[in-house]
Amino acid sequence: MLSGDYFVFSTYPIQLWRKTPRIQRSQVDLDLGNYERFLDVTLTRDNNITTGKIYQSVLEKERRGDYLGKTVQVVPHITDAIRNWIESVSLIPVDGEESPADICVIELGGTVGDIESMPFIEALRQLSFSVGQENFCLVHVSLIPVLGVVGEQKTKPTQHSVRELRALGLTPHLLACRSAEPLLEGTKEKLSQFCHVPVGNILNIHDVPNIWHVPLLLRNQDAHIAIMKQLNCFSTATPPHLQEWTERAETYDNLTNSVSIALVGKYIGLSDSYLSVVKALLHACIACSLKPSVDWIAASDLEDDNAKSAPEAHAAAWETLRNAACVLVPGGFGDRGVEGMILAANYARENRVPYLGICLGMQISVIEFARSGSRTHMGSTMRLGSRRTHFQTTDCITSKLYHSSAYVDERHRHRYEVNPVVINRLEEGGLKFVGTDESGKRMEILELPGHPFYVGVQFHPEFKSRPGRPSALFLGLILAATGQLEAYINKYPNGN
Repeated sequence: MLSGDYFVFSTYPIQLWRKTPRIQRSQVDLDLGNYERFLDVTLTRDNNITTGKIYQSVLEKERRGDYLGKTVQVVPHITDAIRNWIESVSLIPVDGEESPADICVIELGGTVGDIESMPFIEALRQLSFSVGQENFCLVHVSLIPVLGVVGEQKTKPTQHSVRELRALGLTPHLLACRSAEPLLEGTKEKLSQFCHVPVGNILNIHDVPNIWHVPLLLRNQDAHIAIMKQLNCFSTATPPHLQEWTERAETYDNLTNSVSIALVGKYIGLSDSYLSVVKALLHACIACSLKPSVDWIAASDLEDDNAKSAPEAHAAAWETLRNAACVLVPGGFGDRGVEGMILAANYARENRVPYLGICLGMQISVIEFARSGSRTHMGSTMRLGSRRTHFQTTDCITSKLYHSSAYVDERHRHRYEVNPVVINRLEEGGLKFVGTDESGKRMEILELPGHPFYVGVQFHPEFKSRPGRPSALFLGLILAATGQLEAYINKYPNGN
């Protein structure tokens, strides 16, 4: 049953969950995470510019009277807002330094000619004019398809998109061409002739064994030299140092052993929903010299009702779960699949299988431990952004993995939290909450003492995972799944 703003469990006499306070921050496109992982920078919501944000800012100015009663138009008001946003954000350091970056990377998504992107293209045209051609480098990304029967690399789509760009006032300085196979020299020459781009500025990003080869591919084609030449920054730029990156790419190619990970979620049909989680698993596995073998399990397939309606899917889901070396339940919203997640958490707890619950996955572990079912009432507010979690003890797996005796900062994205009223009863039963917020009232980390690895966190550790610097909790999960956790903790007790 439901009662106001709380989760209530039919066989548990106390309300387990309460809504988070009305604290709003922001959510951004998943592409921003790709930039953070590749460049090892920390971006903010302001680095994500959307049409909605731009129009909202213009409307707010209009209502305040900033335009002095003038008619608000796409040009100049919307385009000026886009330019001002870009210029202001470009001055904010994102790499931990105090001074602004030397180069600001702007990604304009979509397809050339889309009506949605027109104001942005016009804003960039104006920006290129105001900063000067020597301070503006346009890289046009385009697909080079191949006709299956003939096998010819077709340049017409790129020719047309470049012609459209030029008609809109933007001339590409470099072409970044995606293709399945390396471009033929004849294809490059044809592109150069019809797109007015030097052959040396036509970059080919063809399919590679793993994504970490892409920077190496660009380096080998002297992409950095072409960009530095256009921006006239040879005096300040240094050669790219990609030795560590090269070793990582080659190491992954040569890995033979893998670890099976059961990822139990509700958005299995849309794997991009868990993109950051999958990347964090990849980073952790590479650190352990393993390849990740992610076994996707739709949470609803584990539920008892599915045994009758879809027996084959039910049996396959349980077989996959039982064969996994560890279990991960990521975040999500709504009550669909919750019962299946509870069953997965129960299986991991009772069979001592390493378990990591993130956000909803932590809540699932609490529900399962309280041995209750759940019904969900969707909240209207969310707790978002980076927040500090204080460890209540150093004698716990999580603190040792983070090599921290005090606190850790991680990003949040949730609507519900554990009701403080039930904490004592849960801990008396054996569950331990080892991390809280500054107030000590919001539970952030739970562990199950005596279990090889049973950890739930209210935050999202996957958002800060980086190649070569995996998330501590994802690393702990993989180490536990392969029997290496105890040796790792004993070897690095202080993070050295």
